[in-house]
Amino acid sequence: MSVGHYENFPVGSVLLPARLRPAVHAIYRFARSADDLADEGDASPAQRLAALAGYRARLDAIAQGEHCAGDPVFAPLAQAITRHQLPLAPFYDLLSAFSQDVTTTRYATFAELVSYCRLSANPVGRLMLHLFDEHDPRSLAMSDGICTALQLTNFLQDIALDWQKGRVYLPQDALAKYRVSEAQIAAGDTSGLWSVMMQQQIGRARSMLAAGAPLGKRLPGRFGLELRLIVLGGETILRKLHRSGGDVFQQRPVLTARDWLYMGYRALLGR
Repeated sequence: MSVGHYENFPVGSVLLPARLRPAVHAIYRFARSADDLADEGDASPAQRLAALAGYRARLDAIAQGEHCAGDPVFAPLAQAITRHQLPLAPFYDLLSAFSQDVTTTRYATFAELVSYCRLSANPVGRLMLHLFDEHDPRSLAMSDGICTALQLTNFLQDIALDWQKGRVYLPQDALAKYRVSEAQIAAGDTSGLWSVMMQQQIGRARSMLAAGAPLGKRLPGRFGLELRLIVLGGETILRKLHRSGGDVFQQRPVLTARDWLYMGYRALLGR
């Protein structure tokens, strides 16, 4: 799942075993707070990068065996890392993604966006698999597909919000191909080939999500159930985007109570 936008997807919910919830919450707290350093408030880019460098330094301290006592973010994280022998590389990858958020506001191609997702989204899925002692290469690949697809879905869902932050997470070559200007994004204008361009991006995310979806049936118990629910959340948002022709300006697609009930029913049935 993406670390920046969790409202569509359960995070450490009651579906997960109680013994793992503290670790999941610690991972989320780290990711959410680091993401906020890159996104929120009025800090300058230099200040944001310095704050993220401070996070790297505290990760380095954990790697040296320090427990970061009293730190609301890093004390529980250090405990989770020690208790579950979590690898540190995914945490460093997340920080690299957040630093990239500060320095990079446009992506030339879809491949560049996917490369960003490898840092911003995939590490969370890999950490979750590690918590459940799942290290099979096929499972890791499917997890990467799900996480990248969910991040891409969030990008499409949040086009208007990201524009306000000065960012465009649509491939520049796709905008050029379909003759969609950034002025259209600024104006919330869906005329011309906007819908065609969006359907291409929706299709890409759908394909990646579908490729990873079997992992929800492959994994046992409550973890599989949670993952199926997450995948269904992504599918539902993509379906709403498709039905609207990609018009995220009139109404940003979100999950409703009715959606959650239907998704829960399907997740329990394993489909």
